[in-house]
Amino acid sequence: MTSKPNILIVYTGGTIGMVKDYKTNALRAFDFSRIIDKIPELAQLDCNIESISFKEPIDSSNMNVSYYVDILEIIETNYRKFDGFVVLTGSDTMAYTSSAISFMIENLQKPIIFTGSQLPIGDLRTDAKENLITSIEIAASQKGNAPIVSEVCLYFEYKLYRANRTTKISAEQFEAFASKNYPALAESGVHLNFNGHLLTKPTFSGKKLIIRKKLITDVVILKLFPGITAEVIEAILSIRNLKGVVLETYGAGNAPNKPWFLELIEKAIQSGIKIVNVTQCSGGSVILGHYDTSVGLKAIGVIGGIDITTESAIAKLMYLLNEDLDAATFKLYFQRSLRGEISEK
Repeated sequence: MTSKPNILIVYTGGTIGMVKDYKTNALRAFDFSRIIDKIPELAQLDCNIESISFKEPIDSSNMNVSYYVDILEIIETNYRKFDGFVVLTGSDTMAYTSSAISFMIENLQKPIIFTGSQLPIGDLRTDAKENLITSIEIAASQKGNAPIVSEVCLYFEYKLYRANRTTKISAEQFEAFASKNYPALAESGVHLNFNGHLLTKPTFSGKKLIIRKKLITDVVILKLFPGITAEVIEAILSIRNLKGVVLETYGAGNAPNKPWFLELIEKAIQSGIKIVNVTQCSGGSVILGHYDTSVGLKAIGVIGGIDITTESAIAKLMYLLNEDLDAATFKLYFQRSLRGEISEK
């Protein structure tokens, strides 16, 4: 007889952990050690559930790299004891946080499921209960004594996504996230159905879990818009100690082909700044050289981000910059799928 999976809930903050005080109508964080009392349906799941909460729950707008490390250290400390992890954060920065965590963990062989909610857990129409219950069920799902999921994912409104493929698309709808360039890994309805052929298949059984806690934060996202001036771009590219730029371009990677623009970008690249090109579109891919307005970018050494999201690109940039790679190797690894975040050419 196999033992029940052990699942750890990690609460960092966010709407999902809030309950309303009906006397004052104020929202307050509730004690996750009493999660079964709040959601008795959890007792029906065939797993053991424990929880750890940040001492001071944080709003997702205050999320930063030091909190990424806090999350990682909780997982690292409890990795052997638990079979799966459900991380609760605010949804506004969840795609950024979960993408970063995916790069900071290597040789992962257990599920880490990020989730949250648009409404507090105590609201009448809350989405918190379904998101939490199904995330735990996914984290506890096994086949042949092994976890079905062994990667960092994000679950919201009946769909499980690869975390580093996600973007938040709505501040009001329960269907708050999308993964435009990669299909859902699982869908929840009457039954929980996994799309097994889309899931990461671990090929490193027995390899030690590697946690990388250092990211380089001297990076910036530069979003182009019609009318952007040379002064603005020059000011951004002249930021002291700047090491990396995610350049959000138009369509399939297009940008102004004016000499002043290309000269500023080339000067930055020659100074050692890594510049990655991602599309502003919610879906699709950067294809440098496809149009005349991206030929120049390719020629001066801008790295095509293919179909990576902005959230994943900034996380991957922070991660790879810490590896001290030369320009050619950096490009090779950025355009290579490390955690399923990009479709290789």
